[in-house]
Amino acid sequence: MSIRDLPVGEVVGLALDGNRRAIGRLLSFVERADSEADEITELTHDRAGGAHIVGITGAPGAGKSTLTGQLTRLLPELGFRPAVLAVDPSSPLTGGAILGDRIRMDTIAGKSVFIRSVATRGHAGGLALSVPGCVRVFDAAGFDPVIIETVGVGQVEVDVVGAADTTVVVVNPGWGDAVQANKAGLLEVADVFVINKADRPGANDTRRDLELMLDLSHVSGLEDDTGYRPPIIMTTATEGDGVADVWAAVVAHREHLTTSGQLAVRRAERFRYEVASRVEEQLRSTAASAIAAADISGTHSPTQVAAEITNRLIGN
Repeated sequence: MSIRDLPVGEVVGLALDGNRRAIGRLLSFVERADSEADEITELTHDRAGGAHIVGITGAPGAGKSTLTGQLTRLLPELGFRPAVLAVDPSSPLTGGAILGDRIRMDTIAGKSVFIRSVATRGHAGGLALSVPGCVRVFDAAGFDPVIIETVGVGQVEVDVVGAADTTVVVVNPGWGDAVQANKAGLLEVADVFVINKADRPGANDTRRDLELMLDLSHVSGLEDDTGYRPPIIMTTATEGDGVADVWAAVVAHREHLTTSGQLAVRRAERFRYEVASRVEEQLRSTAASAIAAADISGTHSPTQVAAEITNRLIGN
């Protein structure tokens, strides 16, 4: 019998045993938010929680995919079983992932790595559910670490890297000064900075700007309460230079999170965020049905109609 014809519970069992086709099937259910997605969450929740989740973000063209590919080549040599969730832009015609990041990584990544693209579909809301859901499937299936690679720097990316234990921000020489970096929100999300294409002119200037930014965060009181300062790693990902240093920095950050108690705090916040996202999605769906059936004759004002719907939703 084909995996496509099996009940979800059996597909989950196969996935937990390492069947790659079964894992792919579960990821498809989760990404599409099919009715089976909730059942998958229930069946995988207790088996997840052991993997280290690493978010990699940065401006388009910074070399995130190349760096991710090099990491997935290195990690199996160190005894790890990595998986990659690549958050790709959506096709304007089909809504599907363009798969550009996946194509680039496939030429570098090791054969044992599982790489999956998930489409942004032009909206962050769906990612709030599909990303943690896909990560949970990978985690339960025994992949560690799970790497989330995003399309760029923006609100979607800030939301997505919120699903990570450690966030790596990739920049290039000539990216802009420290003030621009602060405006881009990099200071808030970065646990490790990577200056990629470090063989290009201006790499040392970029490092100086980042150091200045981190110094300013200390003066302004924005520094991590635990005193953690993100390290700055120089890499040339196309050649693999510095990639081992990036992973060493990720491991050091994981150790810091564990000893400081911040790992449990971050994961608790992620749990709350996913719960809030699910509540919002269920309310949005219910509200849409109520709005579609609302009285639009003009007898009541929009304020009155909205109040009636809201009261009905919350049970008043």
